[in-house]
Amino acid sequence: MHAHRFSDGPFGAGFGRGRGRGPGGRGRGPEAGPPVERAEVAGWFAGRLPDEWFTGPVDLTIDRDEITVVGTLAEPAAGEGDPASARAGRIDRFREDTREQRMAIADAAQERYGRSVAWGAACGEDRQLFTTLSVPVMTRLRQRERLVLDTLVDAGVARSRSEALAWAVRLVGQHADDWLTELRDAMASVEEVRGRGPQVG
Repeated sequence: MHAHRFSDGPFGAGFGRGRGRGPGGRGRGPEAGPPVERAEVAGWFAGRLPDEWFTGPVDLTIDRDEITVVGTLAEPAAGEGDPASARAGRIDRFREDTREQRMAIADAAQERYGRSVAWGAACGEDRQLFTTLSVPVMTRLRQRERLVLDTLVDAGVARSRSEALAWAVRLVGQHADDWLTELRDAMASVEEVRGRGPQVG
């Protein structure tokens, strides 16, 4: 299996089709995927995904490296069985039965958008992400910032500075979710207005 394709095993590196620090790609590293319009990606997946897979539109999470697609499955009738086990079985069956089709869709999306594709499924209260991409991020920190990470390591919260940094990012995401959502929406509006601007040249 080629490393660049989605599978339930490890992913390869990102496609590396970023625009660098030019117009429309400000702040994006050389390995980042090109900017994409969320509505365009959502529409493309809506057209490509089989109607019978999910009960409604999928939940998309898009960053510079990866597109995560999570769909909601119909809940099974557990009968006398345990409902949680029934939901887990439904997710496992979807994962196994759709593997080849998901790989084909992921290949097409990766070619189109320059990003790896990961999948997940939700069923009732259960939500399971299949293998997702883990991307190293390099940063420069001053001593005061490094001391924060070292404190987390010394306290046993994290095993290393990199793990401590990931923990801090998750914490910020949990406590600033509304603000981050508002910020993303504002950025999307700017991109939309910029795209409607006059074409030069």
